[in-house]
Amino acid sequence: MFTKVFGVVAAACLVAAPARAQAPLHGVSDSEILLGSVTALSGPAAFAGVAETATLQMGIDEINAAGGIHGRKLRLIAEDAQYQVPRAVQAANKLISRDKVFLMVANIGTPMNLAIFPEQFKANIPNMFPASQARQMWLPFDRLKFVAASGYYDQARSTISWMVQAKGKKNVCALYQDTDFGKETLDGVKDQAAASKIPVAETAGYRPTDTDFTAHILKLRAAKCELVLLGSLVRDSILIYTSIRKNGWTDVDVVGNAAGYDPVVAAAPGMDGYYAATSALVPLRDEAPAPVQRWIDAYKKRTGSDPSTSAINGQVAIDLIRIGLERAGKNLSVETFIAGMESIRDYHDMFGGPEQNYSATSHQGTRSSFLTELKGGKFIPLSKEPVDYKD
Repeated sequence: MFTKVFGVVAAACLVAAPARAQAPLHGVSDSEILLGSVTALSGPAAFAGVAETATLQMGIDEINAAGGIHGRKLRLIAEDAQYQVPRAVQAANKLISRDKVFLMVANIGTPMNLAIFPEQFKANIPNMFPASQARQMWLPFDRLKFVAASGYYDQARSTISWMVQAKGKKNVCALYQDTDFGKETLDGVKDQAAASKIPVAETAGYRPTDTDFTAHILKLRAAKCELVLLGSLVRDSILIYTSIRKNGWTDVDVVGNAAGYDPVVAAAPGMDGYYAATSALVPLRDEAPAPVQRWIDAYKKRTGSDPSTSAINGQVAIDLIRIGLERAGKNLSVETFIAGMESIRDYHDMFGGPEQNYSATSHQGTRSSFLTELKGGKFIPLSKEPVDYKD
């Protein structure tokens, strides 16, 4: 069921990394490779953590059923940190010091990952495909950081580039959660507005606890915004968009990021016409090819729910890790694994996601995104191909 990687495999070369003591190789025996995940199986981010953990395990089960990788089976230890930084640090310390995992995969949350990085990297443990789309997950470059998807910053830039070219937008505004998460969108708006040579007409930040956005909306409307980008999560995306329309502001396009590309948003009343950028499209079963249909059915049987972007991200993550481990060869080490990952070119997942490429100088597989529009409770892609932007 795993996808094939097409194209020529380039020879991987390692670049100099910041000084870091070489820790002993842990988590690898003749029969096993141990993976760890600091995730959220309960708490406010459980919807993402449960889905991604399920598909990671599905992929591991399939790999192991086929004999493993170079004779080694994979084993995942998923620790529930409940989307809390202190619990995440505690869970990571267990995985690093007691379990001695070889890789970390799908660690959830930007502040959690940032809190874990120092001890994780000191132990020479790669951070693979975190459940965060903040730029700190791949910048500054570190040999131990790998991400597969575009970030919120990239999604903002790709959206503006497309909207200027396809719909002739002459200005842009940003309405964003006043946190590190929301400011990723704000930074993308500012940088792409400059690149597209259009003004940022207005910006407005709000607190994560806010529920009334009337003043923010009036401020943006007074600036005659033609395009509003949201740095918002599920609840606030719904409240902001429905408030904009209820206030009679109908001649503005409103675009959320991957955090607002969610089944809850799609099902909410009054959301038709809302746009969302996303790093991965959730396939509709009846329109999907047979392998994807089988994957959807297996996921639904395992979890009792339909797959989300988090579920897709877990599947893509374990597939890429599989490739990196296969290319590392029998003599597995952190260095051979990194070289294996950096050799991946022209990777296409089975869901039709953007092409991914890795190298010794870039560990972000892609920065491309898909743009979608909500129609009749479904996110409809605006094009078959993902969109990107120029620096």
